[in-house]
Amino acid sequence: MAEIRWRPKVRELGDGFTVRRALPSVECRAVGPFVFFDHMGPATLSGERALDVRPHPHIGLATVTYLFEGEILHRDSLGTVQPIRPGEVNWMTAGRGIVHSERTPAELRGIESRLSGIQTWIALPVANEEDEPAFSHHESLPTLTEDGVHIRLVLGDAFGLSSPVPTISPMFYADVQLSAGRGVTLPSAPDERAMYVVEGTVEREGGGRFEAGEFVVFERAVEARLRGAPGARVMVLGGPQLEQPRFVWWNFVSSSKGRIERAAAEWREGRFAPVPGEHEFIPLPEQGPRWVDYP
Repeated sequence: MAEIRWRPKVRELGDGFTVRRALPSVECRAVGPFVFFDHMGPATLSGERALDVRPHPHIGLATVTYLFEGEILHRDSLGTVQPIRPGEVNWMTAGRGIVHSERTPAELRGIESRLSGIQTWIALPVANEEDEPAFSHHESLPTLTEDGVHIRLVLGDAFGLSSPVPTISPMFYADVQLSAGRGVTLPSAPDERAMYVVEGTVEREGGGRFEAGEFVVFERAVEARLRGAPGARVMVLGGPQLEQPRFVWWNFVSSSKGRIERAAAEWREGRFAPVPGEHEFIPLPEQGPRWVDYP
């Protein structure tokens, strides 16, 4: 396929907090196992304004949270209480079912702070969709700095680096900063590869200029060399095409529509394990499933 590019739509999450949702979209439903991609913020939180994503459930996926600015306190039904800060990563395997909340920590409430980052969902391999839920936090991600290029590898293996995050299936996901005129070549092996321009401007050798806020899916088996013009920060990602179509509704991803319907009933009936210490929750949407196929 030819290169595809678009600007993600801005979505309101409440209390003036917005995200730019790149995946899923009408242009592309998934890139390798990446089936959801949100850029949170950038937002200034002050006074009574804070991030308060109440407890909600997931199945069949892993959530990946990575921040550029700010701090989020993660709590889940396993009893995990874990703050995440810039340059770190939270990997939460939902498997057969998990519940979590994401909030501004108490010490940052009532004062001015900034929040910006990426949350993406990874579709678990079909054989692992019902794995036991799990959570891991990683502060020491591998980095490479060379000739005006700085890379922090979040997931997988790429650029001669290997991430410690337990991804289960092959993929790569990296935070790449490019100085003026400096370049990097994306891995060519995965079936599917993409880039999100966080800030600045980046050019592709051979043609193409991309601005902040654009999401780009590259052609398969064609070299993609990027250069800062004058400089840029990009998230690059990719992996093998999903081995089987996926369905998504609300916070659930699965290869089975019936499994999602069962998860919805379990949440409605209060049969998911709760988050210790949390009493609020996000109710099931009144509108039933609207199926999206993930090729």
